[in-house]
Amino acid sequence: MARVVVLDYGSGNLRSAERALQRVGATVEVTSDHRAALDADGLLVPGVGAYAACMAGLNAVKGGRIIGERLAGGRPVLGICVGMQILFERGIEHGVLTEGCGEWPGTVERLEAPIVPHMGWNTVKAPEGTKLFAGLDPDTRFYFVHSYAVRKWELEASDVIRPPLVTWATHGGDDFVAAVENGPLWATQFHPEKSGDAGAHLLENWLKSF
Repeated sequence: MARVVVLDYGSGNLRSAERALQRVGATVEVTSDHRAALDADGLLVPGVGAYAACMAGLNAVKGGRIIGERLAGGRPVLGICVGMQILFERGIEHGVLTEGCGEWPGTVERLEAPIVPHMGWNTVKAPEGTKLFAGLDPDTRFYFVHSYAVRKWELEASDVIRPPLVTWATHGGDDFVAAVENGPLWATQFHPEKSGDAGAHLLENWLKSF
């Protein structure tokens, strides 16, 4: 049975993430303890609300260091919603720039769709070779609630390093990054813990990657 830590840094969807992981058979601890987060089989980084507030909370528990140490050892990390956004270099909200964890280049910015926030169920366009969406129909819908996203993937292709698998979604004609699979670091803009059976299947796929 996989042991997963849900990183507690003041984000609001901790318990729903805990319940969703328990539903698919994981043993779950919600904590900010450094050693527990490093020793777990998987680390889930949740996130709701403002980018700057989430980064402040993450910095307060040295969350960026925890993520970095896990990734350096090839240990799985899953970011969800703002927990995905903070993995990028920066976020801009209301004209204020906040530095992120910098695991990927790119900017989290406001969607340019006619209706914002993007709230509700939406399909995604997963790439070939995806493990995160394995076994899911292309028409599967996931639950989104956000006003900001990464609208441009900026990591340049390399002949040395295997490129990440990037999944896209569209809202109001505006394309944005919906998920990323990059070695041990995976992330989703949508909420698998709020996406019913589809979200449960996706979390099972993550657990199988350990």
